[in-house]
Amino acid sequence: MSNHMSIMKFLNQILCLSLILSISMTTLSFAQTCSKYKFSSNNVFDSCNDLPFLDSFLHYTYESSTGSLHIAYRHTKLTSGKWVAWAVNPTSTGMVGAQAIVAYPQSDGTVRVYTSPIRSYQTSLLEGDLSFNVSGLSATYQNNEIVVLASLKLAQDLGNGGTINTVWQDGSMSGNSLLPHPTSGNNVRSVSTLNLVSGVSAAAGGAGGSSKLRKRNIHGILNGVSWGIMMPLGAIIARYLRVAKSADPAWFYIHVFCQASAYIIGVAGWATGLKLGGDSPGIQYSTHRAIGIALFSLATVQVFAMFLRPKPEHKHRLYWNIYHHTIGYTIIILGVVNVFKGLGILSPKKQWKNAYIGIIVVLAIVATLLEAFTWYVVIKRRKLEAKTAQHGASNGTRSQYA
Repeated sequence: MSNHMSIMKFLNQILCLSLILSISMTTLSFAQTCSKYKFSSNNVFDSCNDLPFLDSFLHYTYESSTGSLHIAYRHTKLTSGKWVAWAVNPTSTGMVGAQAIVAYPQSDGTVRVYTSPIRSYQTSLLEGDLSFNVSGLSATYQNNEIVVLASLKLAQDLGNGGTINTVWQDGSMSGNSLLPHPTSGNNVRSVSTLNLVSGVSAAAGGAGGSSKLRKRNIHGILNGVSWGIMMPLGAIIARYLRVAKSADPAWFYIHVFCQASAYIIGVAGWATGLKLGGDSPGIQYSTHRAIGIALFSLATVQVFAMFLRPKPEHKHRLYWNIYHHTIGYTIIILGVVNVFKGLGILSPKKQWKNAYIGIIVVLAIVATLLEAFTWYVVIKRRKLEAKTAQHGASNGTRSQYA
C-alpha cells in the first residue's frame, strides 16, 4: 500500500513538472511577434503582420483617404549573399504582374534597394518603374536582418474592400547578380492577400490551393498525434505503470487502447497522404513516403501479432516479448523521425515545430525519471523479497533443530 501511494505521489509530481515545462515552452515559442518590435529609426506603424513563411514581417500604415501605404518590410535570419523582395500585385495573386521592391547587401556594407516590375517567370529582377509611385525608399542590413522602408501611392479606391495581393521572396546571389529563388517549400508559399483596413491576412492561391493545404495540414496533424505522440505515450504507460501492482491489469488495457487509437488515427493519416500523393503528380518526398509505408506495415503486423500473444507462462513468451518490444520501439523511432520529415515538408510556423519538440522533450524527461524510479522500486522490492526469503529459511532451520 505504501509503495502504491509513493508511486501515485511521484506520478503527480511528474505530471506537474510536465505541465510547467509545456507551458514554459509554449510561452517561449509565441514570444516573438511583429507587435513587439521597435525600429531603431523610431518609425511607428499602425499595423503589422507576421508573414507565415520565410521569417518575414510587414509593418504598415494605410491612409485610405489618399491611398498612401507606408511600409516596413523585415526579412530576418538571412545568411550572407542573399537578396530579398516584397511586392504588391495589382492584377493577380501570383508572381507575374507583381510590383516589387528588391534589396540586398553589397560588399561595401551598404544596401542596394530598388523597384522592379515582374512581367514573367523568367525575370532577372531588373530595375524599373512600378505601376504606382514609390517614395522614401531605403533599406538597412544588420544582425542578419534587412529592413526595407517605402511609401506606396496606391489607388484611393482599391476595390475588394481594401484588399491587396502581396508576394515576398528571397534568393541567393552570385557576386552582384541575383540568382532565381528556390521553386519548392516556403518559397512557393510566400503569397497572401492583405486587407489594409481590417488587417486580416490570408493565404492566396484559390480554392484548389486552399483545399490541398487543408488536406496537408490534416495529414500532418493526424500523423503527428498518432505516430509522434500517442505511440510513445502508450509505450511509457506499458513500461512504467505496470510497476504498480495495483495497476495490473489496468495498465495493459490502457496501453492497448492508446496504441489501437494511435494505429486507427495513423491509418487515417496514412490514407490522406496517399490521396495527397495522387493529387500531386510530379511532387514526391521519397524518404517521407518510404518511412510512412514502413510505419503502416510494421504497425499492422504489430496489431495482428496481438492475437498470437502467448500466455505469460508459455515457453515462447520470452521470444514474443523480444519481437514485440523491438517492433514497438522501431515504430516509435520511425514515427518521430517522420513527423520531423513532415514538418520540414509542410514548413509551418516555427511555433508548431517548437511545440512538438517541447512535447517530445517532456515525454523523454518523464520517461527518464520514471525509468530511474522504476529501477529503484524493482531493486527495493527484490531486496525485500530476498530478505523475506532469508528470514523464512532461517525460521525453518531453527524449527528443524528445535
